[in-house]
Amino acid sequence: MSTFGLERVFSPRTVALVGGSSRPSSLGLAVLMNLKASGFAGRLAVVNPNYTAIDSEDTYPDLKSLPFVPDLLVITAPAAAIPGIISDAAAIGIAGAVILSAGLGHGAGSLAESIVRTARAHGMRLVGPNCIGMLLPRAKLNASFAAHQPSLGHVALISQSGAVAAAMIEWAAERRLGFSGIVSIGDQLDVDVADLLDYFALDNHTNAILVYLEAVKDARKFMSAARAAARLKPVVVVKSGRMAQGAKAAATHTGALAGSDAVYDAAFRRAGMLRVYDLRELFDCAELLGRGFVPRGNRLAILTNGGGLGILAIDRLAELGGAPANLTAETVERLDQVLPRGWSRANPVDISGDADAARYVSALDALLDDANSDAILVMNVETAVAPTETIAEAVAQCARDRRATRSKVAALVLAAWTGADERTAATFEAAHVPHFPTEDDAVRAFMYLVRYREASIALAATPPSVASTFTPEVAAARRVIAKALSEKRGWLDPTEIVTLFKAYDIPIVPTVTACDADDAADKAAPFLTQGLAVAVKLFSRDISHKSDVGGVILGLRTRESVAEAARTVLSRARNARPDATLQGVTIQPMIVRRAALELILGIADDPTFGPVIVFGRGGTAVEVINDKVLALPPLDMNLARDLVGRTRVSRLLAGYRDVSAVPEEAVPLTLVKLAQMAADIPEVAELDINPLLADETGVLALDARVAIRKPARLFAGHTRLAVRPYPSQWEGELASRDGSRLVVRPLRPEDEPMVESFFRRVSAEDLRLRFFQAMKNFSHAFIARLTQLDYARAMAFAALDPSTGAMVGAVQLHSDSLYENAEYAILLQSDLKGKGLGWALMQLLIQYARSEGLKRLSGEVLAENTTMLSMCHELGFTTATEPTDHRIVNVVLDLSLPVADAVGAEILIRPRRDQSGVTATTR
Repeated sequence: MSTFGLERVFSPRTVALVGGSSRPSSLGLAVLMNLKASGFAGRLAVVNPNYTAIDSEDTYPDLKSLPFVPDLLVITAPAAAIPGIISDAAAIGIAGAVILSAGLGHGAGSLAESIVRTARAHGMRLVGPNCIGMLLPRAKLNASFAAHQPSLGHVALISQSGAVAAAMIEWAAERRLGFSGIVSIGDQLDVDVADLLDYFALDNHTNAILVYLEAVKDARKFMSAARAAARLKPVVVVKSGRMAQGAKAAATHTGALAGSDAVYDAAFRRAGMLRVYDLRELFDCAELLGRGFVPRGNRLAILTNGGGLGILAIDRLAELGGAPANLTAETVERLDQVLPRGWSRANPVDISGDADAARYVSALDALLDDANSDAILVMNVETAVAPTETIAEAVAQCARDRRATRSKVAALVLAAWTGADERTAATFEAAHVPHFPTEDDAVRAFMYLVRYREASIALAATPPSVASTFTPEVAAARRVIAKALSEKRGWLDPTEIVTLFKAYDIPIVPTVTACDADDAADKAAPFLTQGLAVAVKLFSRDISHKSDVGGVILGLRTRESVAEAARTVLSRARNARPDATLQGVTIQPMIVRRAALELILGIADDPTFGPVIVFGRGGTAVEVINDKVLALPPLDMNLARDLVGRTRVSRLLAGYRDVSAVPEEAVPLTLVKLAQMAADIPEVAELDINPLLADETGVLALDARVAIRKPARLFAGHTRLAVRPYPSQWEGELASRDGSRLVVRPLRPEDEPMVESFFRRVSAEDLRLRFFQAMKNFSHAFIARLTQLDYARAMAFAALDPSTGAMVGAVQLHSDSLYENAEYAILLQSDLKGKGLGWALMQLLIQYARSEGLKRLSGEVLAENTTMLSMCHELGFTTATEPTDHRIVNVVLDLSLPVADAVGAEILIRPRRDQSGVTATTR
């Protein structure tokens, strides 16, 4: 249900506690005390039939006896009573409940199932059960049994663990860090991590979101919410269970390499979330993010009174991928004037152990003006010469003064005070200077922010198009899969794999099959006459790893040796696997590429996130080498390049000594093709290319295995992918009655240059009517938001001139979190208005919205835009003037009503639904 109803739940005006108690150490009493102590300004009532009053609060026997209908219910009652409580709450219209009680069970027939069914029938939201509750400082609400009330701040915490939430509250109290909201979700019967990501992403009082995660239940929903939130603000996640392998016994190397935690890591990376690995790191991120600090780069300047400490910080910075700031000549000159002779004259800036407060401030001032520094880490080791507390006060005041007197501070200031006491910590807290106990903690925290910034840039990067270089033959590939499934087989045979790879333009060694030794000699002859040696391999659909049964013999150069090899491998297989059916052998030419690297590429199947792309160093020892990375499909070239670049073997791909480099795009493009296959054909359960040879001539698959099965479930769009791929089935034409045609297709991330060019051909007046303000410049970030769509929530169709490929019009929708109502917008090239293009695009959008199960299409139109309002009226939209702004008209189309007749329309819509084109990806 996503954010539906959460505003009333998280900003209630009235609250009722069911299960309040006066019994010492009871859950009901602890929650009541927190509710009263938090300063909640609304009405509060307590429900418990065993009391007439608790702690001076009037107590009512049941919900129906309350003198008001509360927005929020807080439940600490025994589990057996909760179904009845929820039924009563739903009947009187309570918006939501937070259930702290445990013991509701799981699955069919449980108490949990009963209360969920009741709540959903009445649109009531549930937080919990089995949780610590929720703390909402802005609403002055503490509906929890946490030991402390957090202060107001700008960080939201979402936790699947009540203990972790409590630990964060304790830590934040010590560091004077506030929260915009803390929600412990427990068993997630209704409100889950994705719902809360959606809510806090749009909360203007939240600057960053922290997540403690144990498991994801709905991968598509989670990925969509996480990707949307991470584009708006930092989202930091720590996940437990990293060392639990969770990987089933796999039939392919790819499957064995795709452990569950590695898949979660790939999901977080794809979403743009910043992953940390323990609560200490989560605290450090909160320390910076809660104060709104994001550095402009990865260059760190270090100011210290201890040279050894500075060197340790530089070492850690380099290890984590940061860069020591290279001080400008102007900065060095300024430092020469204020520091004693013999200072380091480089970064780290060692101002010696006798440095006092004045020396620190003079040096810090110079570093804050250095154009090459993105952040300054100020460190201090206490000495008997200068009091450390005085130095801390001076540094804190300097940082405070620079923020107050400059519209933009040149660099972020961090502090690492060895052995700092509470007074020093309080000094930095009061000045909003992030501080850490060691140089290692400070550098790590800085690098987390750097990683967040880099991820934000990567999320918005425009990928290159591959549509002109790669068009899969999807129908041919599906025929191969369908035939094998009709024969109830779980694996493709070698010749079917060749056909499948050909359909996706993945080079693979030619393969022929032979039923016996004589047939093998005949089939090998064409290769032998070309002077090529051949390999004979066992052909059995029951044996996936041929080498395990001695089923591979290489380097054969005569007909006789081929025949003998065929007899040998068949005999070995019969002895090793008498239960297996042997179809014969396969013959392949031996490809000799002496300097080629052996890589592994594949598709693994994860029970939570579905298909996962695996890449790394290949060969028979692939699991031992363990140089592999994972990504969620679909992929574009930028994502594929990043995937390759995260492996050790990528350095070899660039060439070394007398070994030439592999063509830069060869391996990433193959990964894009493989990801496209995963998107197009959900029946491909696992795929293994090992090895894929890569050298200066390109790539070539020597061996591959493909497991197939009918998928147990499909997401919307008939795909198993957790990230919804490009909807190629909506590519088509707009055909006018005079026979002219325009191409129509969904927008892709790589369309940014095309969209920018289109905006230049739209008049200033039409742009104003579309965006409700004058628009002169369109930034990369602005256009990226239009082209880099989450197809699970949004769609945009572009109409293209088929002769030039230029964009001449576009229409888009973006749904609400319930996926019921979608807002639309439309814009046409100004000289094409009045020719029916807008009508046709709107009809297409309505058709798409209906196919997605959306209930309403709405929009805001300026009252002066009479052309748009007239079209909306003809299409069946209702109109109403916005009560708070009479310049705006709200238009709404009920998608359950019949389609408006297209009388007078010059353009008809014919989507080409059976085709599948290449997607760069959905970013």
